[in-house]
Amino acid sequence: MIDPYLLTELTTFYQVGTLTKTAEQLNMTQPSITRGMQKLEEKLGVKLFERHANRLVLTKTGQLAAIEAEKLLQNNQDFVTKIRNFDQLQHRPTIMATIPGPFIILTMIKARLSADLFISHDLIKIAEISDLLQQNAALLVFSNQELFAPQIESRYLGTEQLAVDLNRNMAEAKRPRLHFADITGHSFIVYGDIGVWRDIIQQEIPNANFMYQSEWQAMKELIKFSDFPYFSTNLSRLDPDNPISQNLDDNRIELPISDASAQMPIYGNYLTVNAHRVTPILKIVQAAWPPNFPLDQLENH
Repeated sequence: MIDPYLLTELTTFYQVGTLTKTAEQLNMTQPSITRGMQKLEEKLGVKLFERHANRLVLTKTGQLAAIEAEKLLQNNQDFVTKIRNFDQLQHRPTIMATIPGPFIILTMIKARLSADLFISHDLIKIAEISDLLQQNAALLVFSNQELFAPQIESRYLGTEQLAVDLNRNMAEAKRPRLHFADITGHSFIVYGDIGVWRDIIQQEIPNANFMYQSEWQAMKELIKFSDFPYFSTNLSRLDPDNPISQNLDDNRIELPISDASAQMPIYGNYLTVNAHRVTPILKIVQAAWPPNFPLDQLENH
């Protein structure tokens, strides 16, 4: 068994290149590093260094040893992280998401969920989902993409559909169907933390001016005292803090956007081994999911 501190010394030397820098980075003395490298050579029974008058140089075998040592140290850290996360998951199961919409549903049904369930409101990236699940950092992750990975299942929950709230007197509000192309050139009030929706509206409405607001209160004030349009979804209208839920504006009409990119499927992702813990949660979420907007102009506002 090779002591981890010896592997750390080797990998640090490989990264920084000199004994002086290795000692500084590890807060050790150079003689200690030298003794450690000699001990590692003895344990492995191979020559790791070429020794010159004023410096050490890794042999090709030493370079390979350093690369493999990095892998061992990372695997060791992954082991520790995974076990600690697993233990925490038993006492504090965590739900994460790449988009904010599902948090509205979770807040609405919170009383029906287990009291020890923790909902992390910090949005993560799609690329992080698999690792977070595999490392037991999350029990369940909501995303707008289905995952195809070993030991991971994705369950379709419903669609989050984008709409725009326009002044009734705007010409665009009279259209039987509304597309992104119909609302170019306008200025929009946008809540800042909207995840991937932000990329979508910027891509689909390139000539628009987006006034991002980090606080709901500031956004509500702008909505109340201006005619600027803003975006909503079939999920956000369930949020009691959402402006449309509070009837702050009676001069706008909420119109769904018909483009395919405005219809976002939402999935619940989890490890297959955790299906028995996740399924009851997903059933409650699905039952609470609101219907989609009709994709023609709404007349009941």
